[in-house]
Amino acid sequence: MENNGLDLELILQSCGVGTDVDEEVLIENLINLSDNYTDEELVQIYNHLMGTLYNPKVLMQLIRLSDQYRDKSSLSVLCDLLLMRINLENTPYDFDDLINVRVMCAKAIANIKDTSVVGSLLYCLNNKDENYKVRLACADALGKIGDKYAAAPLIDLIQDEDEKSVYLKESAVSALGVLGDDRAVEPLVSILEAKQGFLDKFSFLKERIIEALGKLNTDNSKVIKAFKNSLLDRSPMIRINAIEAIMNSGEEDAYEIIKPSLQDEDDEVKKNALIALYNLGGRDILDEVISMPSYNEFLKQEAQDLIDEYESEEDIDE
Repeated sequence: MENNGLDLELILQSCGVGTDVDEEVLIENLINLSDNYTDEELVQIYNHLMGTLYNPKVLMQLIRLSDQYRDKSSLSVLCDLLLMRINLENTPYDFDDLINVRVMCAKAIANIKDTSVVGSLLYCLNNKDENYKVRLACADALGKIGDKYAAAPLIDLIQDEDEKSVYLKESAVSALGVLGDDRAVEPLVSILEAKQGFLDKFSFLKERIIEALGKLNTDNSKVIKAFKNSLLDRSPMIRINAIEAIMNSGEEDAYEIIKPSLQDEDDEVKKNALIALYNLGGRDILDEVISMPSYNEFLKQEAQDLIDEYESEEDIDE
């Protein structure tokens, strides 16, 4: 078998492919190929082997090796593995191992960052009968590739009331934040403000929504309102995320919006509010907290620690 000067059949034989060689030895032989071939040749070899070998552990090693080069010529075979066009189901290997191969394919595809594969990723993402790990990996990959064509399906997914996987919705929300498509703002705000019991059970989804909105168009009164409402959420982590989002929003009233959180019932929320106010307005808030009896001792100590750090940095600068 000749291919651009490479005798691929001979290379396979030298590695032990098709023999009873132990898989660990085979993997080591594949790793050692880099000693004898150029980068271009290695990509060609890995592509061929990924379409030839069915052992999941060996495939995962090949995907790792291929991912070092992130060559577009690898997309075809990676997509075939992702979509199970290479019939791994008829091999005597564990189903979970095959799933892991496909998850690795999605990650490797994302690293190549070529928009031509968006359709394949969307096919897996939108298939509700697909394994959830594969769907999660495809959602992440769509965000990393950055094709705005993917925004609408991701929005549909997070709005789909029949979609039971909160973790998948979390990945879709994160992907929308990375994509930066402002079409996601309204749906994300609507979900954040909806009185839905499942959101209260899965506060991490709210956290991802706040983070995504912070990456999108914060020059939007509805977004700022959603952040303000989140300052009253019963989850301290949601309140902390909202403080950070408001601080970074560029909102002209950010200082005044955050300041009431200095009286929050949770000390970590107080601390994060103090740091945000310090970043927005400078040292005055630290002096105020130390001097005013309305602030508790925990917050006063945090303010003093920030002053000590601030003054030590000033001394170093001088």
